[in-house]
Order: sequence, then structure tokens, then C-alpha cells
Amino acid sequence: MLSAETVAQALPDRLLIERLREAFREGVAPPLRHHHTLPTSGADAALLLMPAWRKDREAGVKVVTVFPDNAARGLPSVFGVYLLLDGRTGAPLALMDGKALTRRRTAAASALAASYLARADSRRLVMAGAGSLAPHLVRAHAAVRPLRTVTLWNRTAARAEACAERLAGDAFDVHVTDDLEAAVGTADVVVCATLSRTPLIRGAWLRPGTHLDLVGGYTPEMREADDEAVRRATVFVDTREGALHEAGDLVQPIRAGILDETDVAADLYDLCRGRHPGRREEAEITLFKSVGTALEDLAAARLVYESIT
Repeated sequence: MLSAETVAQALPDRLLIERLREAFREGVAPPLRHHHTLPTSGADAALLLMPAWRKDREAGVKVVTVFPDNAARGLPSVFGVYLLLDGRTGAPLALMDGKALTRRRTAAASALAASYLARADSRRLVMAGAGSLAPHLVRAHAAVRPLRTVTLWNRTAARAEACAERLAGDAFDVHVTDDLEAAVGTADVVVCATLSRTPLIRGAWLRPGTHLDLVGGYTPEMREADDEAVRRATVFVDTREGALHEAGDLVQPIRAGILDETDVAADLYDLCRGRHPGRREEAEITLFKSVGTALEDLAAARLVYESIT
């Protein structure tokens, strides 16, 4: 039984990024996640099951619960655990904290994409959203690009200030801003991890050569960037099956006829296997949309297990 602290310590950014790269190259069997509604006396809750396996090697499943009314009880709305199994015998190997695992692998997946899509000389990053995932995203991007300046924006400025304190001491300067438009207009990399249902990032703000990383919108109703951002950018996803059906940043433009599914240039399988080179031109605007995949969970869980055996 592995704690959040043990999981986090076992997943250094650079190593985890490379393990994800290997996993997308080799291929893992991740069926669509199971989503079940749990009726309660208050708001309906959700049970999510996310399995994946590699033949004769390992298997695993992440179990996540989402109880919207937990805030009134002083509890987190989301709980999660990951069960790693021996792929040859089915024997349980480890049970580990799912939230820490998810945060680290989500950030590493964004950085993996940026290693193909962000300009090699990217030095200025803007982070929109200052939740628990934000510092992990910033540090993961810094592992693949020579960041010198990080600018944080959040609707609640106090949360951005708190995030800046967490990043103090890292090898880049950290600033907080209340002017998202001005910050985005000078950025090389823009990362967005929020629960917004209306666009925060305007395509008109993006200068040529920008890489836009959209992490937060994981339902068809959520949206972090507007239609103009989608029009101007070359669009990439973590997995076509997930992003094209779950992410409002793509689902809504597709419904409106602004984007076609065939317009998506590549997913992480294509990038990691060399079927697409990623960024082709210095002035190209690239957009990466992720919703997560059980492949990433399995790769991260295996790395955690290796650290204790």
C-alpha cells in the first residue's frame, strides 16, 4: 500500500516522460473507461474504472469516485486508488494513491507532447489555472524546454500567489498576473488547467510559434480555448478516441463545423512512433488537447512499483 508521498517521489519528471514515450511506442491495451452513476441522497456521484494491460507483463485499474457533495462534509470531491497486477498470474502487486499518480502522469503527458510540439527555444510559459496540478505541469514542461520565465494567472489571485510560492526556488523566474491577454501575447508555451465552461484563451492572443497545452476540459461541456485558437492551430491529441469524444475544446468546434476529425494532425501514438514529426515550422501554432488514458496510469504505476522492488 503506497502513499501519495511515495508515489510522487517515485515519479521524477524526466524519467516518467521517457516511460510514457516508451509506452506509446510499444502500445498498451486501454479499453474505454467505465463510467457509472451512483445515486445518492444528494447530487448523483460517479464511479470511474480505468483498466489497461500489457500481455504477459502487467495489468492495472484505476478506481476513481467523484462525490460533488463532499465539500459540505469537509472532504475532497475526488478519491482514487490504483491497483497494479501481475499480468501473468493476476496476483496483486501494489495498491497506490491514485490522485498523486494522476497528477504526475498528466503533467508528464503534456510535457511529452511539448517535446514534439513546443519550439526548442521556448523560454516563456504562461500557466492559466493554479490548482493542485499547476506546479506539476510547470515543472514537467521545464524538464523538456529551457524555461526562464513562468507567469501564473488564476481567477482568484490568492491561489496564483500560493502556487508561485510552491514554485519558488525552481530554476526559472515566477510572476503572477491579472492580465491573461498580455501574458499569453508574449508566451512561447501556454498551459491551461481549469474547470472552465467558457473559453479563457483567445486565438487572437496567440503569437506565431506558440504551443497551447489544454489540460483541464475533460467533458463535452467544458471549454478552455475559443474557436479562433482551433482555427489558427495545428491540432494534436493524446488519443483520438478519448479527446474527440470527451473534450469540449474539440467536440464543440466539430459540432459547429469549424473542425473536422480528420483535421487532427496526430496523437501521441503517431508522435512517439515517428509517424508525424510534430512541429514543422517555427511560426506554426500548435494545440495539444489531452483527456488522459489508462496507458499513462499503467506506465506510471509500473515505474512506482519498480522503485520499491
